[in-house]
Formats: sequence, structure tokens, C-alpha cells
Amino acid sequence: MWTPMQYSRVVRGGAWYDLIVTAAFATPWSFAALHGFLTSIAQLLDLPGELPSFAPAHLLMANLFGSIVCVWAVLRIRDPQPVFGRYDAVGRFLFATWMLYALLHGATAVAWIFLCFELVWGVMQALPVREEQTSSRQGTQRSPMAG
Repeated sequence: MWTPMQYSRVVRGGAWYDLIVTAAFATPWSFAALHGFLTSIAQLLDLPGELPSFAPAHLLMANLFGSIVCVWAVLRIRDPQPVFGRYDAVGRFLFATWMLYALLHGATAVAWIFLCFELVWGVMQALPVREEQTSSRQGTQRSPMAG
């Protein structure tokens, strides 16, 4: 169970992770370098599955993904609200689901690394947050994100 301050740090930490990992997806040029790097790693480690070449439409989808995730990450870095962490946890579980689907259908095993991180950050942001101790004449108020 997180305190509100700890949870804020978790939300911000997940956002920094996202920004670092997805920034290279945001432009065609940085994605080309990332694609080459991931292909080299997969070949070096002789990992099963493939990371195919990208046609312009695939590249567009990768760039859109990278762009929106970077914007979402900057929002959470600047303002790590608990509600953003909860939405991000849902998004991570969705990403993990589609990564697992891709892995089961022949995607490069490099995706297992990203899948593990998505699950860890998702679980961390899905854990309950301890209620803040406030005193007022009306009694203590429950935080809407207390889980």
C-alpha cells in the first residue's frame, strides 16, 4: 500500500520510464535507429521471432504511438496525479495484453522485456493508496483514489 507521496513518485517514475523508452518511436529517423538496434540485439542473442521491416504505414503507427506516449509521459512527470496513475495502469495492462498476443504470434522475443516492465509498472500503479489523515469537523474524508 502506497502513501500519497510514494504513489506520486511511482506515477512520475513510470512516466520517466515511458519517456526514455518511447522517445525513439516518435520520429521516423529515431525509430529507424531503434529498429536497427533491436534487430541487432535479437540477432546477437539469437532470439526467436522476428522484427520485420516497416512499411510507411507501419512507421506512421509507430511514430503516432511514440508521440502520444511521450506527451502522456510529460503530463505525468509535470503533474503526477493519482487518477493519471490509475489510467496509466489500465493502459499498461492493455499494452501488455497486445504484447503477449504479438509474442504468441511470432513477434521478436525482445518484446518480453517490454512486457515485463509494463506489468511491473501496471501492478505498482494499481496497488492501493493509503488514505490521507485529515481532520475536520465532518470527520476524515476518503481519497477518491484510495483504491
